[in-house]
Amino acid sequence: MKAIDQVTVTFTSRSANEGFARACAACFAAQLDPTLDEVADIKTVSEAVTNAIVHAYPDRLGQIAMRLRLFDGGVLEIQVKDAGVGIPDVEQARTPLFTTGGEERSGMGFTIMESFMDGLKVRSQTGRATAVTMRKR
Repeated sequence: MKAIDQVTVTFTSRSANEGFARACAACFAAQLDPTLDEVADIKTVSEAVTNAIVHAYPDRLGQIAMRLRLFDGGVLEIQVKDAGVGIPDVEQARTPLFTTGGEERSGMGFTIMESFMDGLKVRSQTGRATAVTMRKR
C-alpha cells in the first residue's frame, strides 16, 4: 500500500521532545479532520517516544526518527524508531506492568498504545534498534 502523504522528523532523545512529537503527530493528522478524541488517541505517540528516551538510550542521548504516513481510507501510520540498545524480549516488554525503567515507570506504555491505536507492531534487534509502528483509522 502506497502512502498518499508522509513526513519524517528526527530529534534528540530529550524528554522535552515528547511534547514536540505529540504536536507533530496531531498537526499532520489534522488533514484527516479528526475529532478531539481522535487527536487525543494520536497523541499517545508520546508513549513510544518516552520508551525510546528512557529505554533505548539509558545513559546517553541519541536520535529518534518519527515517520508519519497517511493512506487512502483515512489510515494514519506513525513509526517511532531509535538506534538504541534494543529490546531483548519484545513479548515480555509488551506485558502490562513490565518495565526495565525502575520504580518510577508503570510498565504500561505498550498497553496504552495498543488500547488507543487500531494496530501496533514492535520490531527490535538487541544492541541495534527498535521500531514501533502504530496505525489508526
